[in-house]
Amino acid sequence: MADKRTDKDDNVKEDRSWQFIQEKIVRQPLSRRQIIRYIILTVICAVLFGTISAVCFTVTKTVAKKIMGQEKAEESRPITIPKDEPETQTLVPVQEASTEPTEPVEEKVRSELEKYPYSLEDLNKMYGNLRTLALEADKSIAAIHSIQHEKDWFDNPIETMGQYAGIIIAVNPSEALILTEQSAVAGADSLRVTFGDGSTAAVELKSQDSAAEMAVVSAKISDIEEQTVNWMKAVELGNSYSVRTGDMVLAVGSPSGHVHSVKQGLVAYVAKGVQAVDGQTRILYTEFESHANEGTFLLNLSGQLVGWATDIYQSGDNTQTEDKTMAMPISEYKGVLQKLTNGQSAPYFGIRGQDVTSAMLESGIPCGVYITDSIADGPAYNVGIQNGDILTKFGDLEIQTIRDLQNRLEETKTGDTVKVTVKRKSIDEYKEIEYQVTIGAR
Repeated sequence: MADKRTDKDDNVKEDRSWQFIQEKIVRQPLSRRQIIRYIILTVICAVLFGTISAVCFTVTKTVAKKIMGQEKAEESRPITIPKDEPETQTLVPVQEASTEPTEPVEEKVRSELEKYPYSLEDLNKMYGNLRTLALEADKSIAAIHSIQHEKDWFDNPIETMGQYAGIIIAVNPSEALILTEQSAVAGADSLRVTFGDGSTAAVELKSQDSAAEMAVVSAKISDIEEQTVNWMKAVELGNSYSVRTGDMVLAVGSPSGHVHSVKQGLVAYVAKGVQAVDGQTRILYTEFESHANEGTFLLNLSGQLVGWATDIYQSGDNTQTEDKTMAMPISEYKGVLQKLTNGQSAPYFGIRGQDVTSAMLESGIPCGVYITDSIADGPAYNVGIQNGDILTKFGDLEIQTIRDLQNRLEETKTGDTVKVTVKRKSIDEYKEIEYQVTIGAR
């Protein structure tokens, strides 16, 4: 009996132990306050995590791409520069002189000035407008550092640096293109640029033109700080054909010998039809002197680029007198500038010439371009074209003016071979001669 009771007790204990294990512990339901608290904490954590993630991604994106070598290079887009057409002069009918007595000039000027009393406020307003124009243009100005590596007398390596002004003429997704003086790139081992906000970047030479004394350099957008890219701006290219004697212009770049300096003054004279290499051009003379060989650019009062300084005009016998600045006009060189910005060389034929005038036609000279100078060692000179020849065809197209030659030449590329036809004076007539000329680079 004792054994049966013991067995029964053991079974009861076992059943009770299993009953304890099978019991469920039911948590007390969450209160409304606890639920709201959990929701608020979840939202705060999500917002905080998202903010931190966004900041970290933004900060490290550029650096990570450069380190990992995963930065995608933007493809360079071709630059297109629209050309300007020379303005045609319209004849104004001459009016018959009036027989009525006229007011003396001095009295008329005095009376007109008295009608409007110019004040100091007017002067301040004018200079304030010029200052605003200069500050806006300064976003396009950059300092080009020309670095050369040399050795002194003791064979120690030294580094010399020249500084020139440049002006940003185009910005695309891959690069910023800067126009500068050709002397800035001549003999340089390396080039750097400092933008107006103080940031720097490496630059490379795109192309240059010795005839126009200009060069275009390029800075990769990936090498420029993002804030600088957003701050800087490309200058608008103006129409230099509209520049007249007496127009006010703003000289920016390095007119006083310091980058980011400014001068203002008048266009003293516009020389037209000046013979140039493979064409003709205008020359803008300003009334103020400048450091032309350090990068000086002329803007009209709309802030548009109309020319760049190339030389200083010296008057009189005193060679130290610097009266005016000579500037090349932008419109005549937009075709060349387009080639330079796209990394191409300016095509080079190698002549100076003029249009055959009506008086020359009457004397028996054929229509075309009269070659005044076949430049030594130039492509034309090397095939036998001489001074006094009349250029009549370039390829299959007739040439009647020097402007025709410029337009045809801009359509060619360095290395192209072109059939050229000239007429040369013999004993009693002009004979036609054909040459195969390989276009060079200037």
